[in-house]
Amino acid sequence: MLVRALTYVLASTHAAAHNRLMKYEVTSLVGKLLIAMPDMGDPRFDRSVIYICAHSDEGAMGLIVNKPRPKIRFLNLLKQLEIEVMGIISEADVHYGGPVETLRGFVLHTDDYRTEGGTLDVADHINMTATIDILEDIARGKGPQTSLLAIGYSGWGEKQLESEIAQNGWLTCDASHDIIFGTDNGAKWEAALATLGVTPELLSATAGHA
Repeated sequence: MLVRALTYVLASTHAAAHNRLMKYEVTSLVGKLLIAMPDMGDPRFDRSVIYICAHSDEGAMGLIVNKPRPKIRFLNLLKQLEIEVMGIISEADVHYGGPVETLRGFVLHTDDYRTEGGTLDVADHINMTATIDILEDIARGKGPQTSLLAIGYSGWGEKQLESEIAQNGWLTCDASHDIIFGTDNGAKWEAALATLGVTPELLSATAGHA
């Protein structure tokens, strides 16, 4: 079921999704990381690290970068989507990007790759593409140098994210390629905290932002 749905979703140009994302004006949290506080109260985001791709008065959108889906691997997904692998490509995790539209695929990647009308420039040489073209190009060895595939995304309505931060749900920090694209997913939450000089043991219930 998942693979059939992804075939349909990724095969489209994602025009509607792309246009919706492009309505967001690049503002303060775009290109930042959200770090879930231990007592935020939502198990879907427990110890999550989320890269914010869009943020404006209308809301926000981001992708969780530290929660791989245990039953889906990238090479197996390509095979089930009938995308031929040409040459040698590295095995990689397929991430849970968030609880919204969980059959949509999104690829965060370095800015050495883009597709016409399907790539969103985010920040600091990081782009996001949501078409099947990028999976086909990765399989051919013509994709971006570094990438992360996520299924689903994390979304907030008007002022919702700001409210959650004010209620001590999230910390924010600058993003780094090592945290976003690193392979040690279990260490990303603590690594993100460390950029603020915070350890889990010292983490209080007081939220803030960098």
